[in-house]
Amino acid sequence: MNNLVKGEQPDLKENSISSRLFDATNVVLLAIISLVMLVPFLYVVAVSFSSYKDFLESSFVLFPKEWVIDSYQYIFSSSSFVRSIFVTIYITVIGTLINLFFTATLAYVLSRPVVGQKTVLFAVLFTLLFSAGMIPTYLVVKETGLLNSFWALILPAAISPFNLIVMRQFFLSIPSELNEAAVIDGANDLQTFIKIILPLSKPSMAAFGLFYAVAHWNNYFSGILYLNDPAKWPIQVILRQIVVVNEAQNSLGNPQVLMEHAPPAETIQMAAIITATLPILLVYPFLQKHFAKGVMLGSVKG
Repeated sequence: MNNLVKGEQPDLKENSISSRLFDATNVVLLAIISLVMLVPFLYVVAVSFSSYKDFLESSFVLFPKEWVIDSYQYIFSSSSFVRSIFVTIYITVIGTLINLFFTATLAYVLSRPVVGQKTVLFAVLFTLLFSAGMIPTYLVVKETGLLNSFWALILPAAISPFNLIVMRQFFLSIPSELNEAAVIDGANDLQTFIKIILPLSKPSMAAFGLFYAVAHWNNYFSGILYLNDPAKWPIQVILRQIVVVNEAQNSLGNPQVLMEHAPPAETIQMAAIITATLPILLVYPFLQKHFAKGVMLGSVKG
């Protein structure tokens, strides 16, 4: 018996060493991946705060020798850039609220046990999953009078099929006894949805709210397609004009009026990227605790 116990001890030590080596390898690989992902972001930040001299002398900047804010002063001196930020905030807030309203209400209706539920579910998902295409959608937006308005960026994408399916699965995972108890107490479907279902759906609503908000904030193609007035362009369209089309002067205004000596175009591009990315980076930590929980709650059961 003693020999058996002694014979097991080397195996335990070997397993412990193997486990530690595996953990150490994972840590090293994750650190390398994190570094690879972090370096481009640091480069963008460094270039946006670099002076004209540092930018010309260094081909790759991670830590500027002299921190300046000329590029940020340049872009925030432009009324069109500042206006685009408020336009994007408006579209993101209103669009996310509308997305959550339509997604939650339709998902709850599809989760109720009614006659012909599968047929209705198939009809709804079939029409949502298969888009008509860009040209038919543009014609619908034009004929409904939404062209060159903010609603053209919100209403055509009011419901995401993926979010609808997952949220419906989440509603199905809620015990039916709660609905039965509400019916016994005299509550109708609307009262049950508002007073019972929604309070239990806060993690899921927070997760999908973040999905919708990020989609609205990063959306630029709809702005290019439906908005003809540059005064209504969101920040991503302005950012595209600056970075991709390389029209910083036309997008931000006359540089001679804004500043006597404009910063390099590259530093202006990086400053615009940081400004457009920062709001989402600031909001995400507050919703992070609900993010994974909200998605998993609707994807396990049902």
